[in-house]
Amino acid sequence: MSFVSVLVTILVITVVAAIVFAAIGDYKDRYDKKKAGEVRDTVLSYVAQCYALEGRYPADLQYLEDNYGLVLNKDKYVYHYLNFASNFLPEVKVIQINQEGN
Repeated sequence: MSFVSVLVTILVITVVAAIVFAAIGDYKDRYDKKKAGEVRDTVLSYVAQCYALEGRYPADLQYLEDNYGLVLNKDKYVYHYLNFASNFLPEVKVIQINQEGN
């Protein structure tokens, strides 16, 4: 095997590896966003349940934890909950905390 063919082989392997790692990173980003959306949907279902039973939206997420059994993973996500008034649907955002090594 000649020196040039070895270099070409190494170059091809390097390019393929780079493409594979980029695809894995993209998949992980899409999965993380999807998962955060699912967590947000879960929080909103608890918010709606509270409204259906009590006729008002909860003042904060702590109320849902204390009274409805909502469990929030505060090590993995930051939760933004803005309640303008008890009769308006609150704004809910769930943002994943960047964790190195994962």
